[in-house]
Amino acid sequence: MEAMAESVLRFPWRQSLCGTIAPVKGWSAAYLALVMALAHGLWAADDLAGAARELARKTAAFAGPGAAVSVTWRNVSSLGSAEMADARDAFDPAFKSAGGALGDASSPVEAHITVSENASDYLLAEEVRKGDEKQVWFATWKRAAAAAVSAAGAVLEKKLAWEQDDPILDAAFPAGRMIVLTPTSLIWFSGQAGQWTRTVSVALPLEKSFPRDLRGRLRIVGANYAAYLPGLFCTGAWQAPVSIDCKTSAEPWVLESGSQDMLLANFTAGRNYFDGRIAAQTGARKTLDPFYSGAAVEEQGKKLWLLAMLDGKARLFDEAFNPVADIGGWGSDIAGTDSRCAAGPLVLATRPGSGGPDAVQAYRIVNRAAEPVGTPAEFRGPVTALWVSGGGSALAVTKDLAAGKYAAYLLTVVCGH
Repeated sequence: MEAMAESVLRFPWRQSLCGTIAPVKGWSAAYLALVMALAHGLWAADDLAGAARELARKTAAFAGPGAAVSVTWRNVSSLGSAEMADARDAFDPAFKSAGGALGDASSPVEAHITVSENASDYLLAEEVRKGDEKQVWFATWKRAAAAAVSAAGAVLEKKLAWEQDDPILDAAFPAGRMIVLTPTSLIWFSGQAGQWTRTVSVALPLEKSFPRDLRGRLRIVGANYAAYLPGLFCTGAWQAPVSIDCKTSAEPWVLESGSQDMLLANFTAGRNYFDGRIAAQTGARKTLDPFYSGAAVEEQGKKLWLLAMLDGKARLFDEAFNPVADIGGWGSDIAGTDSRCAAGPLVLATRPGSGGPDAVQAYRIVNRAAEPVGTPAEFRGPVTALWVSGGGSALAVTKDLAAGKYAAYLLTVVCGH
């Protein structure tokens, strides 16, 4: 456990935690989810337009006659661009009718509006600042049946990023580059998807044999990277001149879910799974049964974790990491997303199988059960890795049984199809 404590200090948890709990010109998604859990005490509107008009009148009264107000909008719900345009179309005339004046970023008054949701309600949250004064208002309205249709109409887009003869463990895409982690090396490419040019290859110092079903993880941390393999930890600069520093280590791996949620998890040396020792962003530590992969989800404003266990089931854990439900019918690879097509982040999961053609399906968690969202992404061979990637996507690595190559695909959930 000493290694886990050291890792908390060594890795940039601060940035992730701030993205989760601190206001960034408005309200974070985690805070909005908490507010939604207390929505019975908020002002209730009939719909989004009604909520926007009410907040517009409050904003104008707070700013004062003729005071210019810059208004920014953020959508972390399943509502589409058309609904958000309708909200602005309702807000602006109501604001002007109440004596308000729309301004730009240099205006003395700033209004930041965020739309969020839970399983039953939408939330419109506004923070307005004028000098040292600040006001916060909330309005809620019930989700319509159309929201479920939007979730069902989500599409899991699949885009080929790279393929090669040698195995691929993971890949990252920082600033116009691609870095591929293989069992023997790190390989740098420049260019863009479909036009990558190999530039640098750095061999990994292999002092022992790896397990047959090898897994590896590659993370970008600012100007540096971190590469994890069983019993081996490497860091270095990913920008030219690239560097690498590897050591034999039991360093816990950082498991990401979407862009905000993380776990530290100890990997079992010589095997292909985590031994069950975990540390959460809250500082909580626990020893669970061994597992293959994990993802964070939300249900009724509460953060839950899903872990793919060795017994073939995905186990749902509450905020204290107590088991609350089992989900069957999934494979060993799962990954969390930032998609808000449903009442919380969607989770991607492979199919259970024996090495043949595979697929990745998106799910939402409702009443502690998994509901498929949209159609799955199909592959002509087994998915050998499924990791969170940048830009809200996931990276799926497959072995194409027909071509005999390994291929890395970026998977992105697109809402409202």
